[in-house]
Amino acid sequence: MKKQELIHLHGLLAEVSNQCAAWDDCRIDLEEYDSLGIRPTSIHKSKTDHKAAVFALAAGITEEMDEAESRPVAATAD
Repeated sequence: MKKQELIHLHGLLAEVSNQCAAWDDCRIDLEEYDSLGIRPTSIHKSKTDHKAAVFALAAGITEEMDEAESRPVAATAD
């Protein structure tokens, strides 16, 4: 993947995390991502730095999705 594509993916994942943060029942753990200090707008950072940020961000998002998936849902008829 080219650096430009990786930065674009980084930006998309950041938007997903921002949207999820706006929801009351969504709790994403972004401690690892925040500790890296790499943002999609940090275009001067290396491709490797952006790759690490993408993996950290994706891990935080998918971890929340796994937890949300395991929560019981009340059975209702539509």
